[in-house]
Amino acid sequence: MKERKIRLQSVEDAKNFVKVTTECDFDVDLCDNSIIIDAKSIIGVLSMDLRHVLMVRYYGENEALEAFLDNHMNGIVKIA
Repeated sequence: MKERKIRLQSVEDAKNFVKVTTECDFDVDLCDNSIIIDAKSIIGVLSMDLRHVLMVRYYGENEALEAFLDNHMNGIVKIA
C-alpha cells in the first residue's frame, strides 16, 4: 500500500482524478480524517471537502496515477 497527499483544486480536478483512478486495476481510496471513500466513484470524490488536503491510498503501480498525484501536490509541504 502506498499513501500520497493530494489537493484537488476544482471539480474538474476531481473528474480528472476519477478518470485516472478508474483506469487502475487495483483499489484506490481517498481519505479525509476518518472518512474513506472509493476513489473510482465520482459521487464519492465530489462529496469530499475539496478545501482539505486529502490522502490517497492505493495498492498497485500505475504511471498515469503517479503523474497525476505529482501534479496535484501544489501547496503541500513534504515532511520526511
